[in-house]
Amino acid sequence: MAGGGSDRSPQVVAETIPDIDYAVRTRYPHDPDSFTEGLVYFRGGLYESTGLHGHSAVRHLDIETGRTDRLTRLPETLFGEGLTAWDDRLIQLTWKAGVALIYAATDLHETGRFNYAGEGWGATRLDGRLVISDGSSDLRLVDPEGREPAAVMRVTVSGRRMPGLNELEAVDGVIFANVYPTDCVARIDPETGAVNGWIDLSGLLPWSERPDGAAVANGIAYDSESGDLFVTGKRWPFVYRIRILGE
Repeated sequence: MAGGGSDRSPQVVAETIPDIDYAVRTRYPHDPDSFTEGLVYFRGGLYESTGLHGHSAVRHLDIETGRTDRLTRLPETLFGEGLTAWDDRLIQLTWKAGVALIYAATDLHETGRFNYAGEGWGATRLDGRLVISDGSSDLRLVDPEGREPAAVMRVTVSGRRMPGLNELEAVDGVIFANVYPTDCVARIDPETGAVNGWIDLSGLLPWSERPDGAAVANGIAYDSESGDLFVTGKRWPFVYRIRILGE
């Protein structure tokens, strides 16, 4: 099964931005109640951050079965958001609390916290910086150790701001971002902030099989050994392993 363009692409995307074709290698079961906010493939395991007050958690998934085999719940006051690996730890953002939670990847026990300004949506690591999205067209580059000042990357498409940046994943020095509230993923040049490619995931799960309009694609994880991406969505019943074609 291959992916192509659809009318669900954001209207700000110019025709000059190429679609990125992909093939679905396989799919795995996924908890259909999981409101996915972040996804990370780390040391052979798939980790997920889920959102909503009272339901937020960080979890380690058995990829083949979709079952959760390790889980740490967040306090009801916190809304879980983006997730990324940092050395031997995981960093999970929260939506409006301005606090990031740090976990040991081995057993998901919390080992620390730090604060950041503004909302937290998606997270990834790039060149020793934590990259944070907040739903706007700006990505913030933060040093979790507080040794360097934060920087801002403005993301544009054909010279115009690209709003709705959500879950993030760094892939070989390039940033991929889910664009809310669509099923599309923007490929971003970190040197310029320009979108230079577009993945349309709308063909993976028909709208007739989704519980509601909030069940959009969200969650990107990169397997550097195989070169594959894992992608899913909010309350999607599957995680898909895809391979970008022509790269």
